[in-house]
Formats: sequence, structure tokens, C-alpha cells
Amino acid sequence: MNREEFIAHIRGEQEQLRRFLLALCLGNRDEADDIAQESLVKAYLSSSGYQDKGKFTSWLYRIAHHTFLDHMKNRKSLQPLDTAYDIADTSMPADRSFRYQELYAALDTLPPKERSSILLFYIKGYSVKEICQITDSSEDAVKKQLSRGREHLKTKLKR
Repeated sequence: MNREEFIAHIRGEQEQLRRFLLALCLGNRDEADDIAQESLVKAYLSSSGYQDKGKFTSWLYRIAHHTFLDHMKNRKSLQPLDTAYDIADTSMPADRSFRYQELYAALDTLPPKERSSILLFYIKGYSVKEICQITDSSEDAVKKQLSRGREHLKTKLKR
């Protein structure tokens, strides 16, 4: 794949990729943008090896997913989301970003692979087989991640 082909593929996927990473990063736009940038650089550097055997989107999301997991390993502890939500005044424009705080707090309790599977399946609309390719997991593993993730979210969001 040459540079022009890569750019053409990325144009249609860049915003969706950023949204996916924003959800994975629980609304932390700076972290999501950093991971997106790093993912795009990695994809470009390895684009010569892309064989067009599968969907470009799945290939790109696979790179982004692995980059996210790498960042999770190196992530420093942040202020708990529940605390930030308690002090937010949602009538103020700057605090409206906390409107998804409850969901982000629930997603934050999920292990990274469960969170990825949930977001890829329910938000991005990928099939179980496509998620397997993106996350390097078996079908059974993805199905378990989805099941466990749903149960964890139900429990957390009922509170």
C-alpha cells in the first residue's frame, strides 16, 4: 500500500477510530488522541505489510486496540471518576462532559479486553468473528468477555 492509498483509507476511518478510543479511554480526550496518533503512525509504518486480505478497518482497529492495551499497562493512576462526577455542575458548559460519567465509571471497572469487546460489539457493530481478529482472541473468549462485561455493567449501572 502506498502513501496515497493509506491516506485514502484513513480519511474515512479517522474520526470513527478517535470515537472508539475516546470510549475506551473513558472520555479522556487527550489520552484517546495520543493513542489514535500513535496507532496511525504504527499503521502507516506497517502499511507496506498490509495484504488487503481483510477489511482495512479491522486491521486499523487491531493496531489501535493493541496500542490501547500497551498504554493501559503503563498508565498511572488517575483521580477516580466517581469523585470527578460528584463535583461536576452539569449546568456549566465545561462540566457537561461528565454526562457520560456513570457509563465511563462502569466501563472503568471492566478489564481492558472486556471493555474493548463491549465497545466493538455494541458501539462499533462488529461481529464476534471480527472482534476475534481485532483482539487476537478466540470466539469463546470474546463471547465470555461480552457476557461478563454485560453482567458487570448491569450490576454497576443499577446502583
